[in-house]
Amino acid sequence: MSLAVVGTDTGIGKTVVTAGLVSSFRESGYDARAIKPAQTAFPEDDDAAYVAAACGEESAAVRLRSRPEPLAPAVAARRADDPISYESLLADTREALAESEVGIVEGAGGLRVPLSNEPRREIVDLVADLSVSAVVVARSGLGTLNHTALTVEALRRRDVPVEGVVLNQYDGETVAERTNPDELERMCSCPVWTVPTVELEVPRDATALTEHLPEPSALR
Repeated sequence: MSLAVVGTDTGIGKTVVTAGLVSSFRESGYDARAIKPAQTAFPEDDDAAYVAAACGEESAAVRLRSRPEPLAPAVAARRADDPISYESLLADTREALAESEVGIVEGAGGLRVPLSNEPRREIVDLVADLSVSAVVVARSGLGTLNHTALTVEALRRRDVPVEGVVLNQYDGETVAERTNPDELERMCSCPVWTVPTVELEVPRDATALTEHLPEPSALR
């Protein structure tokens, strides 16, 4: 099984949700692994290391490309004079998926983030070319309806099945938060799950999200 975790923006909790999903699959007896095709702001940011720490197993995550500046992968690669080849990255991601019983690919930022330089491709291109389904991670509060619906629409235009939407850092403190889940289900015609805030500095806390995320059997 293969799955992509994509977001409506950067810094919204894709890595935490990825860690929760990988942990859930592993607890269910699957050899699950997170795959981070392109990591920027490295080594200060290391999403694969976070997932591995959350799951307590180094084998729970792999990072394929990294660049030091906190920019879109293609931009960071160009500034480092070290272009990312899309065909090479696509091949390596496919290989990593083939080596995993359950492979969960984590995107970078939103769908239209530039991913590679040769040729120019974006995150949405990789997800579509991998022929995987997607889980969309979005903010919980005011403003998320538009961003989330546009992201789901963009995926479906590329024939990417959408498993559902995860509203991250959901506390239900505002009217917008409380009404957004039902409204998004109507707008996007897919399940919407809500997960509470966890401490990002404590990776093991990410595994506590499993009770708020879909059961592995509910994902294709």
